[in-house]
Amino acid sequence: MDKLVYTAATGLKALMAAQAVTANNMANVSTIGYRADRVVFDRIDLKGGGTLETRSPTAEEVTSSDTSPGAIQQTGRPLDVALNGTDTWLAVQAADGGEAYTRRGDLQVAPSGVLQTGDGHPVIGASGPITIPPYTSISISGDGTISIVPEGGDAKAPQILDKLKLASTKGSLTSKGLDNLLHVQGGGALPEDAEGKVVGGALEGSNVNITQALVDMIQNQRNYEVQANLLKSAKDMDEGGASLMRLPS
Repeated sequence: MDKLVYTAATGLKALMAAQAVTANNMANVSTIGYRADRVVFDRIDLKGGGTLETRSPTAEEVTSSDTSPGAIQQTGRPLDVALNGTDTWLAVQAADGGEAYTRRGDLQVAPSGVLQTGDGHPVIGASGPITIPPYTSISISGDGTISIVPEGGDAKAPQILDKLKLASTKGSLTSKGLDNLLHVQGGGALPEDAEGKVVGGALEGSNVNITQALVDMIQNQRNYEVQANLLKSAKDMDEGGASLMRLPS
């Protein structure tokens, strides 16, 4: 009897995790450049004797994210950039100081002058985080080159300041971290994407499909009910067996 209980219990745990992933995706439907998480289910085969091998628990893991592009909306804001394609990512500095990647393009200049994303990650240029001096106007070209007109400068002679590092994920193993950034598996940095392009004055939205997310949530709930019914069946079977033991001889 415990075999059925154990299998159903692991199924419940996996479906709860899947429901949490779906809820997190729905919460980020309006987050700039967000990539929906994906959860993968698997069956674990227990080895170690005939008793253990009768169990087939379920495992779940958030292994990757949906890399399909989100919708691009024009904003006209000079520091907004949307990345073209699905393999081009913007290099930023993660909390641990290492290089990570995002599709979030709502850039802004911090009071310290550091160029950062809307969620506070410094943007990496040719030689590390980019610092923007006081300026009258700023623009970002299609290849990521940043130009400014310094305060008191000639508006007809903008100065090239730095260039966004646009990285390519082609041929590299990457995974999405809890910080919503893309990381290279095992550490390291992605190579620069020589063909990477950005769209200035535009933002890429989240790629979460809210309709599909609602369907996934309903399906997870139904699957959860199936697993819960298995537990109830195991309980009924156990009580039936116990009642047989109490029959008068």
